[in-house]
Amino acid sequence: MTRKLYALCGTDKSRPFSPHVWKAKLSLAHKGLTFDVAPVGFTAIPSLEEGATKIVPLLRDGEKLVNDSFDIALYLEETYPDRPSLFAGEGGKAMARFVESWSQTALHTAIGRIAIMDIHDSLDPVDQAYFRASREQRFGKSLETVAGAGREDLEIFSAKLEPLRHMLKSQPFLGGNSPLFADYIVFGALQWARIVSPQRLLSEGDVVTDWFERCLELHGGLGRSVTAA
Repeated sequence: MTRKLYALCGTDKSRPFSPHVWKAKLSLAHKGLTFDVAPVGFTAIPSLEEGATKIVPLLRDGEKLVNDSFDIALYLEETYPDRPSLFAGEGGKAMARFVESWSQTALHTAIGRIAIMDIHDSLDPVDQAYFRASREQRFGKSLETVAGAGREDLEIFSAKLEPLRHMLKSQPFLGGNSPLFADYIVFGALQWARIVSPQRLLSEGDVVTDWFERCLELHGGLGRSVTAA
């Protein structure tokens, strides 16, 4: 059975950058499942699978369509229980929900401002127009003004990682001795920044950097298969 994962990309279709797509990619690899990546730009998403989604990732697994990275992880856990677990039980699911909330509020908002012009510049012209209009409506200001605020986010970004840094002093992954979906959530955010922006958010010698490097090497170096910007 061929699985297809629709992944958000810019002009270079070999560089999927969405943090949510990366969560799904590592989840599929964690389960040992083969899949093809179908690159798609922002404006093409509504036409996917006869209008099945407004967001990516979107996974087609045989006749089944699943969108939203967390729902994809839950689907994989339920459908393939004989393969390595993404959550290691109900407690792991609850932990992952918390980690996702923290990542989206503390990390995604900052990275979105830090990298906003890099994201825009990586897109095809039709997607650039969509991205500018939708983000300027969301923020109530120009992309350039948002990017100015992003410079302040860059200066204090390391402090946002302190909860992760504290945890990783006593274990190699958020999941313990091996990664779980919670690791892929945070990895996805930092991988997004790594792929789309030349700004470097992690410092050498930091335990978070060491953890991120370990994540890049997981599943045959899947994360490192796309080079840094």
